[in-house]
Amino acid sequence: MKGYKEIIASYADVPGGIIEAYHAVQKELSYLPEEAIFEAAKVFNIPVSEAYGVATFYSMFSVKPRGKNVIRICESAPCHVAGAAEVVAALERELGICMGESTPDGLFALEFTECVGQCQATPVITINGKPYLNVSPAKVPKILAEYK
Repeated sequence: MKGYKEIIASYADVPGGIIEAYHAVQKELSYLPEEAIFEAAKVFNIPVSEAYGVATFYSMFSVKPRGKNVIRICESAPCHVAGAAEVVAALERELGICMGESTPDGLFALEFTECVGQCQATPVITINGKPYLNVSPAKVPKILAEYK
């Protein structure tokens, strides 16, 4: 496992590299620790407030520890109408957590997201960016099993 300093340094010469660096750090650690944000400010020669602003502006980044496998469910109207609330209930029941929380073992995090662009096959969830279409409560255990 690479350390955040090594990851961030590898993007130092990339234009706009802070976002790519944050993606890489988060892929490794599941979130952006405060120390990584300070390091990014130093490497990209920007104020800490700006580095923190980038980390908190984009919904795909988290500055709080969370589960390794990030499950996001679309909360747009098409998914809502198609039964997203029932899928949320099934996810919460299976994982024993509520939306916005992570499992105690650090394996899963549950989050809402805006439209993921798959409105033809709602409800939609993503796990670490991989979309699952036409999700029903009955499909949830099998989907989660892929990550256990």
